[in-house]
Amino acid sequence: MCRLIVFRLAPWLKVRRSDPRALFGKRVRELRTERGLSQERLAELSDLHRNYVGGVERGERNIGLLNIVRLAHAVGVRPVKLIELIS
Repeated sequence: MCRLIVFRLAPWLKVRRSDPRALFGKRVRELRTERGLSQERLAELSDLHRNYVGGVERGERNIGLLNIVRLAHAVGVRPVKLIELIS
């Protein structure tokens, strides 16, 4: 039997647009879509789980340095390009 389980964030856990995690995720999504990559393909190229990549793009993950480097290499940019929008 298959059951659909839906998780919703509590209102106080919603990510703000000014949150560095959200800005980082937005940049990852921009670069991924510019290159015509799906989240699944980006996950494969960066050796990360596809759910993790989705969480990063939504700003739900506090990503570590090694994973920033993996994502940057997967989309063909230097890691600094992923964080340049964060002030």
